[in-house]
Amino acid sequence: MKCVFVQIRCKPGTGYDVAAQIVLREIHSELYSTSGEYDLLLKMYVPETEDIGLYINENLLKIDGIERTLTTLTFKAF
Repeated sequence: MKCVFVQIRCKPGTGYDVAAQIVLREIHSELYSTSGEYDLLLKMYVPETEDIGLYINENLLKIDGIERTLTTLTFKAF
């Protein structure tokens, strides 16, 4: 599994709805409400056999209310 963090900016007034849709899809490991430029921080594990971009597009970005995302990939450093 590949660990990926996705920061999500929601359209105004849709943060709770977006979070609820993410929870229903059961694609997250952890999900937080955040302050700053982005509204939500999502930690997810993408199966090794999946293309990360396609997986995120198909499972996350089709949720209504998402305005922008910033994806951070993780690598084994030590």
